[in-house]
Amino acid sequence: MTKKAFDKIAAGLNDAIAIARGDADPATYRVHVPEEIDVKAIRKRLGLTQEQFGLRYGFGPRVRDWEQKRKRPDAAMRAFLLVIAREPEAVDRALHAS
Repeated sequence: MTKKAFDKIAAGLNDAIAIARGDADPATYRVHVPEEIDVKAIRKRLGLTQEQFGLRYGFGPRVRDWEQKRKRPDAAMRAFLLVIAREPEAVDRALHAS
């Protein structure tokens, strides 16, 4: 391993430690948005039909196109879908708060 590669890895680990401890500035966080996301698997795990899923999260009929690979969710939608997949209860609380 080169020193340059080692330094990059070490810097990333130090950043991760700072984030975990709460010492890092949230404005400097980098977000990883997956290039591909399995919309159908997320929806099925939640036990929803395409229509229910689209209505619940504001996607409308686009769900069908995403699942059939006719269209692809943009980066913001993929990020939202990732949050839905990992924390559906938090998303439901946020969207349905009075």
